[in-house]
Amino acid sequence: MASFGHGTRRHPRTRGRTWSRSGPDRATLGIVGVICAVAGFFVLGIVLGPVAIVCGWLAMGRSWTGPRPVPALVALVLGAIDTLLAVIFLAGATTSGYSVF
Repeated sequence: MASFGHGTRRHPRTRGRTWSRSGPDRATLGIVGVICAVAGFFVLGIVLGPVAIVCGWLAMGRSWTGPRPVPALVALVLGAIDTLLAVIFLAGATTSGYSVF
């Protein structure tokens, strides 16, 4: 006769068992954030910078406390630098006369 989940296996809908299937895991988000941040230095920094920030923030578990994975922190910092440089470049390009760079 079937045990209907009363055996040695945990309940199939517990968080530890299905969390990785419901979305990308934290390591993947950190790597995607780093790739977006590095690519943002060359093209579309105003778009890829905030994407890297969001990916880094989600990879850190949406908190500043606790252990932080290195790719998540790198994605967050490089995304912020990337976004700041893109905003400065756009502000300099919109003024009449001389640009920032």
